[in-house]
Amino acid sequence: MAIHPFDPISDAELRLTSKLIKDKTTGPFKPHFVQIDRDDPPKKEMIKYLEAERKGLPLPRIPRVTHAFYYLDTTLHKALVNVSAAHIITDVALPKGVQGPLLADDLAEIEKLATTHPACVAEIEKLKLPDHIHVVCDPWMNGVDCVEDRYLIQCYMYLANANHPESNHYSLPLKFSPVFEGLSRKFVRMDYLPAGIDEKTAPTQPWTEFPLVEYHPDLNGETLRELKPLIVEQPEGPGFKVTGHKIEWQGWSFYVIPNVREGFAVYDIHFKGRSVIYRLSLNEMTVPYGDPRAPYHRKQAFDLGDAGFGATGNSLGLGCDCLGVIKYFDNRRTNRDGEPVFIPSTVCLHEQDHGLLYKHVNYRTGHSVVARRREFAVQTIATVANYEYAVNLIFDQVGEIKIQVRATGILSTMPIEKGLTVPWGTNVGPLVMAAYHQHMLSFRIDPAVDGYQNTVCYDDVLRMEPNTKLNPYNVGFYTERSYVEKPGYVEQSPFTNRAYKIINENVINPTSKKPVGYKIMMPARQMLMAGPESYNNKRAQYATQQMWVTKYRDGELYAAGEFTNQSQNDTGVGIWSKRNENVRNSDPVVWATLGFTHIPRPEDFPVMPVEIHEIHVTPFGFFEKNPALDVPQSNNKFNKSVYYDDATGAKSGASAGSCCGKANL
Repeated sequence: MAIHPFDPISDAELRLTSKLIKDKTTGPFKPHFVQIDRDDPPKKEMIKYLEAERKGLPLPRIPRVTHAFYYLDTTLHKALVNVSAAHIITDVALPKGVQGPLLADDLAEIEKLATTHPACVAEIEKLKLPDHIHVVCDPWMNGVDCVEDRYLIQCYMYLANANHPESNHYSLPLKFSPVFEGLSRKFVRMDYLPAGIDEKTAPTQPWTEFPLVEYHPDLNGETLRELKPLIVEQPEGPGFKVTGHKIEWQGWSFYVIPNVREGFAVYDIHFKGRSVIYRLSLNEMTVPYGDPRAPYHRKQAFDLGDAGFGATGNSLGLGCDCLGVIKYFDNRRTNRDGEPVFIPSTVCLHEQDHGLLYKHVNYRTGHSVVARRREFAVQTIATVANYEYAVNLIFDQVGEIKIQVRATGILSTMPIEKGLTVPWGTNVGPLVMAAYHQHMLSFRIDPAVDGYQNTVCYDDVLRMEPNTKLNPYNVGFYTERSYVEKPGYVEQSPFTNRAYKIINENVINPTSKKPVGYKIMMPARQMLMAGPESYNNKRAQYATQQMWVTKYRDGELYAAGEFTNQSQNDTGVGIWSKRNENVRNSDPVVWATLGFTHIPRPEDFPVMPVEIHEIHVTPFGFFEKNPALDVPQSNNKFNKSVYYDDATGAKSGASAGSCCGKANL
């Protein structure tokens, strides 16, 4: 099969990219690669390609272009490579202080240094540890509190049971934290962590043994409860079709493309032959911590820009992360030498049941109509040090796309002295505290609602003027529509039930007599808590508002900008939203911020039950009527449910009927 312009980067393309750069490099330093991936094709050219593809016409040629981020000594370079023609388009040394994303190879070496460097060994010796306890390091991006040109790594140190590799080191945080240069591995300094109710620190003292809070079944001491199998079977096979990376299911068609930064992006989304979205993805997430004391004030990760959801993606397990008939897509990243590192099965695709789709009982006849809601899920799960994030795009049978994030994993912890509490964290174990923090996710929605000329608007629900001839009883209310004319943000307004919409003013719904559209349903949420003068705020302007609108330009894909590691300022939405240009009935891009403020609880430790957060992108006047009337009615001959008494062998007086269309009234 010929390679498609949307297809993910191949091993051959990754190797060609690094080879061309290595071949042209002269001087004492060799390239130190930190990211290589495919660039999106130009949108205008890609739209022509997709239209030709749908019509069966000859396909225009679109060159495959990759980007490479690499260091020569301490200077970060960005190269663009035409891998179709095997030549370098451009190769630019970036300004001093711009840093690339973290690379697993580099972090592994820093982890070793954190326990073997003489300065670190000296601190460890002060602990006077017993043989069954050893020291573990979590390397973190350094964050920012000043202008810093060096690429730095902050190492948070812990203790764990040396006799089991799965011991929970997050339950035994230490009070010293070495900092290293990320490239040279040079030791920079030793930070000491406050563990009281203020910013004061103390020298390292011998460790006083206290119990770990373990999560692994081998160690947690729990007796497992009984759990009987609940099997998801599809005896006739899957209801979806996969051709390359194109998916077709229940009227939907779209491309699922794994990548190293976002985990995956979905392109060219159509439902029942009509375009809905050109490109949809989680593009960034920042996680700022609320502990005001040094060095915790620098704890602000950009999990996609600093690490990458593809680079940190899990290899998903059959019967564990996804159930049913599963299709997997693989991913890959570069190592420092420009060689591909294969990450299998990082994206899973499958169907799932989600209760009722619709139901109505005609109480006069006792007959009902009932259909069950089936969904198609595209999922990736990334482990960024302590946290896991399961990102799902879920398609249903009525044209809705549910953006779902499940946060789990382990809290990032700090030491706290016995008997103390602080107002910016929760004690989750003996001498261990989890600081308050936020997760601020940006989803980029590049709409194509019945075409590529779209408008963003919002509707408020307001009371009618009281005591008028029309509204003498003061019960009336109405909607008022406002249009986004220029780039910027839309304020939340939960008490007017504000609803964000993307409409096509050029296509009128024959039933509603209004433009066709999609609604973006988001709960009102607290936005970024860091103050406007803080680096946390300056670096992540997107996180200060829930809804942003900019005008499309090729290459503008990431809300906080392309390079976030130790960034000083937001180089993304914070800049693009200030341009003086028209976005109405144009080519707008919507940036939806899904924020959640995490106040940890003891139940979140030692491993956190999933916390679910969602955005719904749902048709609003896009169709003339319910588009799911063609879904077959539900019946037990198809679903094969059984009575509890029959399953347990108990006697049952219940009817064994299988018809869902008759109500017992």
